[in-house]
Amino acid sequence: MPEATGPAAAGPAAWRVRLPHTTAAVPMARAMIRTALTDLGPGAADRPDSETAELLTAELVANAVEHTAGAGPIELVVELLSAPGGCQIEVHDSQPALPGELVCPDPGVEVDPWQEHGRGLLLIRALSSDCGHRPTAQGKAVWFTLPGIPAQRRRPTP
Repeated sequence: MPEATGPAAAGPAAWRVRLPHTTAAVPMARAMIRTALTDLGPGAADRPDSETAELLTAELVANAVEHTAGAGPIELVVELLSAPGGCQIEVHDSQPALPGELVCPDPGVEVDPWQEHGRGLLLIRALSSDCGHRPTAQGKAVWFTLPGIPAQRRRPTP
C-alpha cells in the first residue's frame, strides 16, 4: 500500500506518496493521478488534462522501476499550480544517475517503430509544457509540467 506523507510544496494543493519499487507502482500512480485530478471537479478552473497526466506519470514511474536499483521506494509528488493553473508532477528515486535526454531526437534520425523502449522521455518532452530533472539528497527527481485547460476547451468527461 502506498504511504502518503505531508504537503509536498507550498501552493494550492500538493501530495507526496511513496510507491513500492515494483511494476505495481505504475497502475497505482495512474490511479492516484486520475483520482486527484477528477476530485477537483468538472468546474475547477484550468485543470490539466488527466489522460495526459496519467500517461506521462506512468512513463516516469515505469522508468524509475526499470532503471533504478530496488533499494528504496519511489516517490510521486503532485503539485497543483495556481495561476495559470495546471500541475507539476515529479517522480523521485534513489539513483543519482540522470535519465536520458529530455529533448526531441534529431530529425535526421529515423525511429524504429518496432522498438519497445526509448519513447517515454520523448513523450514527456512532446506532451508537457516543461520537463527536466534535478539531483536530490536521496537520488534524483524527474518532473514535467502540464498547463491548465480552460473549462470551455476541455473534453466532456463521462
